[in-house]
Amino acid sequence: MKKFILAIGILISTASLAAAQGRPIKLVLSRRSTVDPSLIVKHLSEKCPNISLTTNRQRSDFMLNAWGWSGDYRFMVIAKGGDTLYATQTTLLSNAVKDVCHFLDKYAPVPNSPYPSGF
Repeated sequence: MKKFILAIGILISTASLAAAQGRPIKLVLSRRSTVDPSLIVKHLSEKCPNISLTTNRQRSDFMLNAWGWSGDYRFMVIAKGGDTLYATQTTLLSNAVKDVCHFLDKYAPVPNSPYPSGF
């Protein structure tokens, strides 16, 4: 009986993990960002189609601060609740987006339960 319960538990946790991984990652752009959102969306669609920009803060997984001046782009990924998870600085916008995509794909799990609103 214990083996049966253990098997059911493993099956349920595996199914919930697969569901969370199959869902696209949603980023909300910080109000303080200076980079044109249309350019970020363009590069996101080219580099990582599993990540999208949203305007709905409550349904987003992470916040993206994106600052850009000529030849200097600084991106920072923040979890709900305010924890800074990742930052990058590049000379090209496409490289900053690529770095964020790589980080989110490899290291940041998509939350499958809503965090308290911290944006």
